[in-house]
Amino acid sequence: MHTRWDAVPAAAGLFHLTYFLGLFFLYPHAPLWVMLILGFIYSLMVNANINGVGHNFIHNPFFRSKLPNRLFGITQSIACCFSQTMYDAVHMQHHKGNSDRQDENGDTVDWLSIYRHGHDGEPEGPWKYVFLSFFRDDVGAIRKELRKRGNDDVFWGNLELAAFATALFVMFLFNWRYVIFYFLPFWYLGHCFSYLNGYYRHYGANPDKPIAWGVSSYGKIYNWLFFYNGYHAEHHFRPKVHWTKMETFRR
Repeated sequence: MHTRWDAVPAAAGLFHLTYFLGLFFLYPHAPLWVMLILGFIYSLMVNANINGVGHNFIHNPFFRSKLPNRLFGITQSIACCFSQTMYDAVHMQHHKGNSDRQDENGDTVDWLSIYRHGHDGEPEGPWKYVFLSFFRDDVGAIRKELRKRGNDDVFWGNLELAAFATALFVMFLFNWRYVIFYFLPFWYLGHCFSYLNGYYRHYGANPDKPIAWGVSSYGKIYNWLFFYNGYHAEHHFRPKVHWTKMETFRR
């Protein structure tokens, strides 16, 4: 660990993986109303994981050596059913553009910019952003960005995709109804919650002013659950500041 405190988000990430697997085994035995509540909690956990655990893991990897970080990335990928390494590429692009406005060609540097699909210099509406962003990822562009790094990120990104796809495929073989009618809707909802979080961490920000690239929220409970993702203006101003030091940095 870079700091002993990183054991907390690391444990949260592993708990999320355990919860993901537990849902599958519990599904045939629990009442529907219980599973609906647990599925909704899974959706909330996807949001908290992506914007809390996974986000901090990108900027300050939890382990000192490379292999444990790669293996933890696989656990993250299975728990959230995405690629942590590809998320890294998308998020780094986010920091290059900082939710920038469209240029003269109608494009943005930041693939996640709330202005990317907006009109007349205004942000896209929250409903479209939240429910459509899930389908807008350009895997080809992400892989191209990973190849630029000149390391083994493409390999690990593909391995992470294969890991979560294999997990879902095995679940599908044993209980296809679980995957199609139960898991996938809550998985999609979880990623929508993540985009909702991202939207309001930038709605009202000023893309032209570095200290105002993000919108902060200082509520204690939110920041405990999301490992200080609420200090978003501060984070965009200095992305490498560790989550345990955000309160001090703000002062």
